[in-house]
Amino acid sequence: MSQSSETFIHPGAIVEPGAQLGQGCHIGPFCHVGPEVRLGDGVVLKSHVVVTGDTEIGDETVIFPFACIGEVPQDLKFKGEKTRLVIGARNRIREHVTMNTGTAGGGGETRVGDDGLFMAGCHVAHDVRIGNRVIIVNNAALAGHCVIEDDVIVGGLSGVHQWVRIGQGAIIGAVTMVTNDVIPHGLVQAPRGELHGLNLVGLKRRGVPRADITALRAAFQMLAQGEGAFQERARRLGAETESDYVRQIVDFVTGASDRSFLTPGAV
Repeated sequence: MSQSSETFIHPGAIVEPGAQLGQGCHIGPFCHVGPEVRLGDGVVLKSHVVVTGDTEIGDETVIFPFACIGEVPQDLKFKGEKTRLVIGARNRIREHVTMNTGTAGGGGETRVGDDGLFMAGCHVAHDVRIGNRVIIVNNAALAGHCVIEDDVIVGGLSGVHQWVRIGQGAIIGAVTMVTNDVIPHGLVQAPRGELHGLNLVGLKRRGVPRADITALRAAFQMLAQGEGAFQERARRLGAETESDYVRQIVDFVTGASDRSFLTPGAV
């Protein structure tokens, strides 16, 4: 669809008074835009899209038919408090995607970064934090309060438990239930979410230097087979490594968390 500096609103769409639309937006037929919605420049709502609540959507994001963005949380503790949803720029939000606003108990805000792809039927629950360049594949679901860091891929039909953190560059295989935190650049698969190794394909695609990949593989071996508890192994690794990528894993493991970690088996 060609971009224009003029905003187009189809006669069959409803844009309620108070909604703020940037330049070059395209609001297709049968869309409904609520009074507290703010759309950046070049946002496209193709057709039959609902955007409601206190919701902000960044420039050039495209939302496909039957998505519902900014509705209240699916949380029985929610009592109608004022919360919001913030979505970054250049996201692709496909058919039947749902993204909810936050809750008072989770900080009041759900936040999505830039350049993400949210495939058909996936769900982003209340108070989730999603980084940049994240891909959530068809019918995957992120439960409340999850943190999904940059460059993560969550496979189709997968579920991520409340409060779980998934570190940068990790990949979750299809049909996987993730109940514990996942280290950066980890590879998780199997129905109950087992940490099987590193996302080597993703590391190579992002141009990570070979020396760092070698250091990451050695670090994974140490975490899997070293002496002592998992947290102790991570701290010892942090004292020995010179790789920023390994340091990222160490910082992730030793940081505060509400969930335990998926720990690697012997490899």
